[in-house]
Amino acid sequence: MRKLSKYEKETIINWNEGENIASIYTFNASLKRRLEDFSRKYPLLCRLERSTPEGSATYVLDKSRLSIRLVPPYSEERLAAAREYAKEHGFQVIQTEEKIA
Repeated sequence: MRKLSKYEKETIINWNEGENIASIYTFNASLKRRLEDFSRKYPLLCRLERSTPEGSATYVLDKSRLSIRLVPPYSEERLAAAREYAKEHGFQVIQTEEKIA
């Protein structure tokens, strides 16, 4: 068994409008941990369907429990306020070279 590259370690969310369940296939350790905790707390809503020796896990859960949150970029005002707060409280301010639209 060969080691998978980071490119090959993907997360896939299957969502079908005709069913009330969603399937999440992932290699992401943080997401697997969150899904494992959720499935332990709410076994009727989420369950581990399969895991592989390579490190992937597939969970099936009720679609009403899954949401996707899009986070807009910070405004210049909010960035300036965050920089000022960091300076006042001794955090190191890191400047980025590249601007993202």
